[in-house]
Amino acid sequence: MLAGALSLAMGLGAAELIAGALSRTETPFVAVGEAFIDRTPAWLKDLAVEWFGTADKAVLLGGMAVVLAVLGGAVGVVTLRRRAVGQSLAVALLVVAGVAVRSRPDTTGVDLLPVGVAGLVALPMLLWLVRRAEEAEAADLAEAADLADAERATDRDGTPSAAGASASPVRGDVDGAASRRSFLTGAATAAALAFVGAGLGRLLGARRAGVENSRADLATNVDLPTPRNPAGVSVDVAGIEPWRTPNDEFYRIDTALSVPLVRAEDWRLRIHGMVEREVEISYDELLAMGTVDRWLTLNCVSNEVGGSLIGNAYWTGVPVAEVLALAGPEPDADAVLSTSDDGWNASTPLDVLTDGRDALLAIGMNGEPLPVEHGFPVRVIVPGLYGYVSATKWVTDIEVGRFDEFDAYWTTRGWSERGPVKVSSRIDVPDSGAEVSAGTVAVAGVAWAQHRGIQAVEVRVDGGDWTRTRLADVPSTDTWRQWVWEWDARPGGHRLEVRAVTADGEVQTGAEAPPAPDGSTGWHGIDVDVR
Repeated sequence: MLAGALSLAMGLGAAELIAGALSRTETPFVAVGEAFIDRTPAWLKDLAVEWFGTADKAVLLGGMAVVLAVLGGAVGVVTLRRRAVGQSLAVALLVVAGVAVRSRPDTTGVDLLPVGVAGLVALPMLLWLVRRAEEAEAADLAEAADLADAERATDRDGTPSAAGASASPVRGDVDGAASRRSFLTGAATAAALAFVGAGLGRLLGARRAGVENSRADLATNVDLPTPRNPAGVSVDVAGIEPWRTPNDEFYRIDTALSVPLVRAEDWRLRIHGMVEREVEISYDELLAMGTVDRWLTLNCVSNEVGGSLIGNAYWTGVPVAEVLALAGPEPDADAVLSTSDDGWNASTPLDVLTDGRDALLAIGMNGEPLPVEHGFPVRVIVPGLYGYVSATKWVTDIEVGRFDEFDAYWTTRGWSERGPVKVSSRIDVPDSGAEVSAGTVAVAGVAWAQHRGIQAVEVRVDGGDWTRTRLADVPSTDTWRQWVWEWDARPGGHRLEVRAVTADGEVQTGAEAPPAPDGSTGWHGIDVDVR
């Protein structure tokens, strides 16, 4: 079993190394994972996000590693018993990897080279380790036979007979030890080479792609603002989530196991479809159009009531409407299909992109070039819409057309077509299940209804009357809003709930609904014990 698992690992390590040298991101391991994601039912994706949140990709990668180790082990066991069948199974795994690689967008024959190298490395290593395992097994059997002969040749009184004296297991011991050492040495070497190959491949790939160098150059050459919180946006309560979300804490939900590596100098955006003229612009041409800086809150449709898949940042970018104007959308168009460098896409209402809201082709986040994980070099930001219909990262293509002609990634999987953000609110402080002292207790949290704004937040205790809270200021309707309520807490167990009211008068519903197909609803509540 170990022979098969280590051979597969060594093959994958070699594939990572070659993919890195060729600046390819679609390694066999990643391609299989992304193909799995594409074919996973929507309900299972939702369940993964609900259970694991932003750790869903790490869990998937870990699960894949376990599955591949088991499959490799099974191939090793079969090869040990039936050589031809085991080799056929190994080749079948390579074929699956090759099909997965070719199924990814924009792959060519060159992308299959890492798969071929994986086979050239893994198959000979499998046979070599299996032979060493066979030798070790044969030596163990011979040693056992020698010991049995010695025991049979021993007199009943424990005195070795002449035959017993001449039967010695020493040679079997030596042969068995040598065979086991040979196998273990080979196994350790395979494991080390797999680890080194994978690590070098990743390092080489990132370095060859030059993405971080490209980001560093932009940080120096592009005038990005220093994010400073506007006055009055925080209620200054310990434990509440910061009004501005740091980049490394901003939630990330997407389908990319290996993030696309696109340098700013290589980036191009094509605008086509139902337009007066097709347009293609470079990164420098985009910047030359002039950038704006806006505070915008994004949240994921998979966010449960009271969940953490939401963040607020200072975004720098070019208005989408101005870029679309370069191409001139036709009057009959009602949607835009934006596509990522890795093939993921989202369909967005055209009227939302052109109604004056701060929909951006973002190039900066919190005063620095977009992090690679958040869409570098360019991504789409649309306040008031969930990300699955708008927030395309690594965007390289915009097609103007009609909803009834587009097959967007999530809408073809049962999610709603337009995805407007629903009004929601959350209690951050105290924690649910917390023990607090009787007296004045600060209850605080956030509420959001991007592009409509929040005019009130209300809290109630144990199902009683709703009480208005104190709201912090906001720079626009496109960000979340902090709130705080000074509660006169009395001893006992209590249930606290929160709801928000939008600027146009909509009261957040208490009817509970799951995230699918258009966002969760309900009041967030916590239980506290007052001592």
